[in-house]
Amino acid sequence: MKSLRDVYDLDGRVALVTGGSRGLGEEMAEGLAEAGCSLMLVARRDKWLTPAVKDFKRKGFYCEGAICDITSPDEVKAAVDKTLEHFGHIDILVNNAGVSWGAPAEDMPLDKWHEVLDTNLTGAFLFSQACAKHMIAQKFGRIINIASIAGLRGSMPEGLHYAGYVASKGGLIALTRELAAKWAQHNIRVNAIAPGFFPSRMTEKIMDQVMPSITANVPMRRAGLPGELKGVAVFLASEASGYITGQTIAVDGGGTAV
Repeated sequence: MKSLRDVYDLDGRVALVTGGSRGLGEEMAEGLAEAGCSLMLVARRDKWLTPAVKDFKRKGFYCEGAICDITSPDEVKAAVDKTLEHFGHIDILVNNAGVSWGAPAEDMPLDKWHEVLDTNLTGAFLFSQACAKHMIAQKFGRIINIASIAGLRGSMPEGLHYAGYVASKGGLIALTRELAAKWAQHNIRVNAIAPGFFPSRMTEKIMDQVMPSITANVPMRRAGLPGELKGVAVFLASEASGYITGQTIAVDGGGTAV
């Protein structure tokens, strides 16, 4: 039996993290690197990607970057190919990149609906598909989909209006179960993390609006703090979670427990 330290060790593994240049994606990428992973950070804009890669290298991590529109099959393939060229293999995929759009469902523009679904759900599928072909061949893979508690429940009429985001994250949770069931035979585990509200670029404009609800309805009476997703990502990527697949872990201060 391996020691506890050994089952969390990711030395020699390669992780591809979409949306990994800032925010929660950067935090999880850093956690994987601290556990021993080499990193390929994928982002849509170079203005965020290049500084993140430089910062990780400055910290002593083995890190490269790839510009990618995750809704484009050709660009997804290019990012995966670049990872394989640099590192020779891909062991861990974190599907973190995502967008949102706020509007009442009855008024949501169809183009914004498509944009959110294409990025949050189709983009995760495209990267999972592209990486799985390699993972199946090597008989090893760990896929971590970053969903949301929004995909686990609805909200009251006075709450946030983001039907596309809710649908995309609910779909991602269902996709997690399906891919886990199909690919377990290839030693590929697929799980999801469903964060509650964490300060990020996506939530910065609504944090003041949702904080009263968080303090009233979340048992821990606060939003998530920096660093509180690192350990969950490392857990799901490592052998510490060796018999877990198809599951969604809510990191929400107990919000979905009540």
